[in-house]
Amino acid sequence: MNNTMKLNTKITLNNGVQIPILGLGTWKIGDSKVEEIIPSALNIGYRHIDTAATYQNEVGAGKALLKSGIAREDVFITTKLWNTDHGYDKAIAACDKSLQNLGLSYVDLYLIHWPVADLFIETWAAMEELLASGKCRAIGVSNFTIKHLESLMKQSTIIPAVNQVEFSPYLYQKELLDFCISQGIQLEAYSPLTRGNKLANPKLAEIAERYGKSTAQILIRWSLQTGLVVIPKASSPVHLRENADVFNFEISADDMQILNSFNEDLHICWNPEKEA
Repeated sequence: MNNTMKLNTKITLNNGVQIPILGLGTWKIGDSKVEEIIPSALNIGYRHIDTAATYQNEVGAGKALLKSGIAREDVFITTKLWNTDHGYDKAIAACDKSLQNLGLSYVDLYLIHWPVADLFIETWAAMEELLASGKCRAIGVSNFTIKHLESLMKQSTIIPAVNQVEFSPYLYQKELLDFCISQGIQLEAYSPLTRGNKLANPKLAEIAERYGKSTAQILIRWSLQTGLVVIPKASSPVHLRENADVFNFEISADDMQILNSFNEDLHICWNPEKEA
């Protein structure tokens, strides 16, 4: 990653599908609100929307996409299979339901949301079938540790294209990142802004001041320069624009090292290691 990155820059996944490096996360943004915020994101230039069955906003996301008038193939849509839908038949039905909610014939990326013990291997077989049937262009996982990934890859044909996990300088999962790189799995960061918990951190603020940027912009840019796809949540046009305004500067190697040293294994969300 370097300073040639732009909002429309894409990374090629291990099956040849391209994913925009910056997307809109929509966790806890309800149907009606997401129907408002997605058009704002698309107008700014976002072309990557991340949703999930459990977010209960797939219907709104689908409506917003339809109203936008932007060609379907120009927007990358991710959704996820929830924990109660694990198992082969249930997973197939869950994907069909998500597609119905979204009003789409396919999603670009379909993820297993969490590694439900004793079920995710069977579920992955369904994911491979969904990929073969054209209902998704790429399949992947979310919240998988190295242990989960190794278990999955031993018993499956297709390596996940993506592993979407909580990731920030304060939860710098270097071992997981290195493992995913070695296996050709793209790591994708959710909650890259620590859900606001560290935005006022003095050490982070000091770096932000050097670049004339907000602390949120530094965290997003760090994720991009670390080689991640990043999906910060935003529920206002102001934050959408701020989050996207990270392509006119580059964090120096020295400052990247300082940011890397911020790690404190800070899980804002549930820690999958506890279930590993």
